[in-house]
Amino acid sequence: MGMLVPLLDLIRSGDSSAQSHSCACVCLLAPQRSNREAVMLEGVKPLLALAKSYDPREQQVASWALLHLTHSDWSRRLLGDAGGFPVLVLLLQGSDSEVQFYSCSALCNISSARELHRKLLSIGSHFLLKSLLTLASSSVQKKSMQACRCLQTLSQNDLIQEQLMELDCVLPLQPLLKTSSAEWRESAVTLLSALTSHTPNKAVLVSEGLLEEVGQLLLHPTCSSVIITHSCRIITDLSSCSEGQQAVMEARCLSGLLGALLSPSLTDDTLIHLTSCLQNLMTQHPLQSELSVMITSEHVSRLVKLSGRSQNPQLSYNSAAVISRLEMTGETLQLLKPHYVAMLEYLSVLLQNKDLKFQQLGLVTISNLKTDGDFSSLLSGGEVEDQLRTVHDQTEETRRLLQTIQPPSPVHPLQPPHKH
Repeated sequence: MGMLVPLLDLIRSGDSSAQSHSCACVCLLAPQRSNREAVMLEGVKPLLALAKSYDPREQQVASWALLHLTHSDWSRRLLGDAGGFPVLVLLLQGSDSEVQFYSCSALCNISSARELHRKLLSIGSHFLLKSLLTLASSSVQKKSMQACRCLQTLSQNDLIQEQLMELDCVLPLQPLLKTSSAEWRESAVTLLSALTSHTPNKAVLVSEGLLEEVGQLLLHPTCSSVIITHSCRIITDLSSCSEGQQAVMEARCLSGLLGALLSPSLTDDTLIHLTSCLQNLMTQHPLQSELSVMITSEHVSRLVKLSGRSQNPQLSYNSAAVISRLEMTGETLQLLKPHYVAMLEYLSVLLQNKDLKFQQLGLVTISNLKTDGDFSSLLSGGEVEDQLRTVHDQTEETRRLLQTIQPPSPVHPLQPPHKH
């Protein structure tokens, strides 16, 4: 009906009320596939011009409208071609909170397309990353959280990770981990876990005290599943570098992890991350010894119960693997002894699993526990012992078959006779 042209004319007018309503109309028209091309081709430039206005109200309207035009790949590319990215980055530096939030949200949508990262980074001397880090330190929660989300999305790019580390990005993020708001802490720890996945960052993050912050975070009385999951990723990543193991012990991370293990409200997905982290730490000698000493009867009860979760094989495996890696001292065996019957039940399930990884875990656990006469007595003549014979017979049969199909020795080509 020709409504688009007068609406765009109103956007160019000086009447802020008319501009606001016409921008809203354009945004409502844009999602319709039949309107999309006309709205984007004809509407982007007037909106960008309005965004450059010195009037905060006009900037609010324009940035809100531009945000609504960043929800599709096609519109994001067209906005970039029209020079919209530098405008949105400049709006991050504005004085109006709403303008900063809308432009940050728009850039968050844009950064989800990795092919646009290069264009975003071309906006002069880390300007985008510096602006986002400044916003992350904002006392306005929704701006800070949105900036963290945008940085997290951008950090999938290795070059951006390097630039963030050059900008000392941990410094403005650490205070967010100490705030009283769980949502704020979640945003910061999610971004930091993305940074720890990049190998060159690990030693620096350890030296900057990130593990100390994570240890405190896990000990917080309102520690959410999101925080536990990303804390586990950080601890797993940073413990893999030489400086990380000692820092994990000194930072009370182990106490935090074991405390989280006893939480009754965790989902299975969170428990998988938690038990996977503990299992990984138990493969490292100093941490294995430390954890073996710190484990209490409550922890053992929880791990045995989780090991019996046959409906969730990965959680069962992780939990049983933690138990299998405990140092079998007299104290540890005393903690395990009341659970031998329940342990035989999950060991039976492990041995019947077709996956050799599960069978091997069952065998290792039984081998570790056979030093205790009480366990050997329960094992003798029971179902698990029958399954051990079955596994042994299958292994022998496999070995015999492998012997019959051994590859022939390599045939060396005949060497020409030596000339005298």
